[in-house]
Amino acid sequence: MSAEKGPVIFIDDDEDLLRAATQMLKLASFSPSVFGSAEAALARIDENFDGPVVSDIRMPGMNGLQLFERVKAIDADIPVILITGHGDVELAVAAIKDGAYDFISKPYATDRLLATLHRASEKRHLVLENRRLRDAVARSVGDIPLIGEAPAMSQLRETLRQIADTDVDVLVEGETGTGKEVVADLLHRWSKRRARPFVALNCGALPESVIESELFGHEVGAFTGAQRRRIGRIEHSNGGTLFLDEIESMPPALQVKLLRVLETRQITPLGTNQTRSIDLRVVSATKADLGDPAARGDFREDLYFRLNVVTLRIPPLRERREDIPILFGHFLERASKRFGRPAPDMSAAVRDRLTSHDWPGNVRELVHFADRVALGLEGVGTPMAPGRKDEAVSNLPLSEKVSLYEATVIRDALQECGGDVRRTIEVLGVPRKTFYDKLKRHGIDSADYRKNRECSKPS
Repeated sequence: MSAEKGPVIFIDDDEDLLRAATQMLKLASFSPSVFGSAEAALARIDENFDGPVVSDIRMPGMNGLQLFERVKAIDADIPVILITGHGDVELAVAAIKDGAYDFISKPYATDRLLATLHRASEKRHLVLENRRLRDAVARSVGDIPLIGEAPAMSQLRETLRQIADTDVDVLVEGETGTGKEVVADLLHRWSKRRARPFVALNCGALPESVIESELFGHEVGAFTGAQRRRIGRIEHSNGGTLFLDEIESMPPALQVKLLRVLETRQITPLGTNQTRSIDLRVVSATKADLGDPAARGDFREDLYFRLNVVTLRIPPLRERREDIPILFGHFLERASKRFGRPAPDMSAAVRDRLTSHDWPGNVRELVHFADRVALGLEGVGTPMAPGRKDEAVSNLPLSEKVSLYEATVIRDALQECGGDVRRTIEVLGVPRKTFYDKLKRHGIDSADYRKNRECSKPS
């Protein structure tokens, strides 16, 4: 928590005690509001009050127990701490069973009260934070997956709306896991081409020997093993949108052919001299700065300028930290529904992870973290960076640590491959029987991850 620990309402009819409590709370970095009666304090308490309430039980007029009942009716999650005399202990215990946060007997030690207030304040902050998170998720943009209130994301959504219904080619720049394919898909869905195919190809996921056939297609007999005619991705996207991910990984020889396609809107499949006209929009994505000659490497400058009609940059999560909680809330709700579990409240450990971690894997890493929280792991299975320790992991035997790590790797691979078992097995490099044995051992259902998408490198 920060140095300022937040508000506390303190109620007692003893003026000397109130003065002492005020000084004590200020020294402990709380922001106290003190009252000589329960009635006066109630006027300051509503469901948005973000701190605990401390009240003596024995007071003229409304007593502390009556105050507790009134506060509970306003918001049952406001922590109420009761100060009791020796004869009121049984009453205080009954109040605890009824939902009061704690009771402290007179005369109380300052350290005891402050420790209780620290815990109560933390609990209240988490309750309100979870409420804000749920409200923000509920208010998040309906079917628009580009969630975020950071200025850069608002500008990105506005630009997408402006250019979506045009036929301009677009280059999307962003680090791994920022959501470049999401942007491409949104451009397609918001365009007049939405009734036609959205075709995605990861240029870095296919070997050079097959990528040309994948892009341009081939005729029967075009090469050894070409026994049937194949329509390439470019032709298949005719009338729709072609998304080329990791464009910087495209082999130099194919860059020349792609440049010609972009300029002429014609293709020539392998094994034929016949050209075919196509109507398509090309959205390319890269994690490299192709405008920088040093970063561009062997990527053709003329192809870069041809692709760079409109460039969209997706900021990494570390540049829009204000969006991390709402994104996490959205992914947690989604994961909980997928796993058939109620969405858990955000704990202090999860909150600290959200605010302190740099998220080098960006949105994709955040999605996987939300999956683990939804499964009740709360990052227990997360591989730790060198030099870091996870308390929940550090106390486990080595065999259990290895098992948790293995389960996380399998879940991540299934997530990347959209639940496609064959592709996941290829990515993990394990025998099929071994893979299914591990699924059974870790209680993983591949159907939970099934999507209609290709397994590819992170984009």
